[in-house]
Amino acid sequence: MSEAPEKSLEPKETLENDPYAPVERAAEMVWERVQEALEKNEPDRISDKAVMLMMTAAVKLYARKCDGSDRTFRPLAGKRDEVVTPTEALTVTTEILRALRLGPMEFALWARRRPEDYHDIPAESVETK
Repeated sequence: MSEAPEKSLEPKETLENDPYAPVERAAEMVWERVQEALEKNEPDRISDKAVMLMMTAAVKLYARKCDGSDRTFRPLAGKRDEVVTPTEALTVTTEILRALRLGPMEFALWARRRPEDYHDIPAESVETK
């Protein structure tokens, strides 16, 4: 499988008093355990509910960070399709649209919202805010 995204760059002292520091540590642990489950072909050992909660949290956090600061950043680790394949991305995107009762037309209208070129910036160079 692919390598884990770069570990947190924050000094340990800074995170000790941060109430959201456990999210940083949990994200790293989830990444590692999911990679292990996929490598062992055991994705069903992680419940649908756990996946739903992680996906919902990730979508809400990403949207708030982008809309709240009027910017975007790479939503996925890796370059192009080295971590997430186009099939995986489109499977998830399609199911999110279905869950919200949206179709390709709404997606096409919204997709042009922010035409930044962040997709050419390596994930490793994204600031950790």
